[in-house]
Amino acid sequence: MRFAMNTNVLLWILQGFLALFFALGSGAPKLLLPVEALPMPIALPDWFVRFIGTAEVLGALGLVLPGIFRTRLGVMPLAATGLVLLTICATVYQLLAQQPANAIFAAVMCLLCATVALGRWRRLASARRASGQPAVATAASL
Repeated sequence: MRFAMNTNVLLWILQGFLALFFALGSGAPKLLLPVEALPMPIALPDWFVRFIGTAEVLGALGLVLPGIFRTRLGVMPLAATGLVLLTICATVYQLLAQQPANAIFAAVMCLLCATVALGRWRRLASARRASGQPAVATAASL
């Protein structure tokens, strides 16, 4: 029981950190600043940079809001999984742009998002088993 409580606390700390990073440190600048004013040159169309920023902000909200409001808890691992996919793409992009330090940072963020995704999927499945609900989430149960 205590291990589960500690795991939950660690997941929440990690989710808070990731939400702050993706909402304020990465997503908001892509949405609010001109592409030319971003800290590093991004050779992508403006609309695509805005799309990435929107995905990051929505992913950040998906990491924390369901837990805060205690509703639709299945959204948290989905948001973390979406951020995993986004950071994989960022890692590949940084490698192609020959920026290995940025690629390593993106890969570390990917691992952190994957940790949250896996941890939340496991806790969700465990909670469903304990309550007698089917372990597989349906659209109605999310």
